[in-house]
Amino acid sequence: MDRLTALKVFRHVAELGSFAEAGRRLGLSPAAISKNIAELEAHVGARLINRTTRRMALTEEGRLYLEHVTRGLDALAEADQVLCPIKTAPSGTLRVSAPMTVTLTRLSQAIPGFLAHHPELKLDLHLDDRRVDIVREGFDLAIRGSDNLEDSSLIARKLAVMPHALCAAPSYFQKHGKPGTPADLKGLDHIRFSLSGHADTWDFTREGRTERIAVAARYSVSSSLAVRDALRAGFGISLMPRPYVEDDLRDGRLQSALEDWSTVETTLYAVYPSRQHVAPKLRAFLDFLVGVFDRAAG
Repeated sequence: MDRLTALKVFRHVAELGSFAEAGRRLGLSPAAISKNIAELEAHVGARLINRTTRRMALTEEGRLYLEHVTRGLDALAEADQVLCPIKTAPSGTLRVSAPMTVTLTRLSQAIPGFLAHHPELKLDLHLDDRRVDIVREGFDLAIRGSDNLEDSSLIARKLAVMPHALCAAPSYFQKHGKPGTPADLKGLDHIRFSLSGHADTWDFTREGRTERIAVAARYSVSSSLAVRDALRAGFGISLMPRPYVEDDLRDGRLQSALEDWSTVETTLYAVYPSRQHVAPKLRAFLDFLVGVFDRAAG
């Protein structure tokens, strides 16, 4: 028995005083109406309606039950109405996990404008470079950077592709020499971003040939911004997402090397649990992310 359907059938029959009219209102056959009433009576263990071929009337138990059924069905309808504004306009609290450097270099300046555009929305943004379990930890969405996104039940929306640049400070290259081939990296000081998918090896490809260099770092750190600070200080050389060092390369604080070799790319994704019943607050933030990264690419 579909109990909710049976309750609606009972209410319609009781209020309309007719099995046939209740069937017409609900789009159910007379047999379905009778079956729902019979199953409901079996469920509650009491006769709710006395009926003959000519007339019907509620029993005392039926009248008492109808009062409670009516209140319950009205409360359910009211609950649906409460959610109507949420279904149409972004509101409530949106919990997002995002990498520190991506947020600070690409998103944080644009977020106040996004929130100003959606005054009923609250954003709870967690900056964390670790890979969170968004379902278990209660996040609506996470931004992830990956060379290869693992198979997952999550929905992934591609935001951007970040090429990498091998770079160091001009003073470091002046002191140690600028590498001309990947093999030259073996004698240099590597700075390792420990959370990267290529933390332990750097791959370089040219003319169909790939050279893989083992990362031998005295300084390993879990923040791309800390890697950038060490590069600026002339401490060593590292493979960095180009958007994180674009200003430094343009202004001469850093210099790139091995430009004639191709290397890894990191793809940014927005991941969220399901395509079904996507809340307006989540859809609005997804559109915001796509717009921000599209403008950066342009």
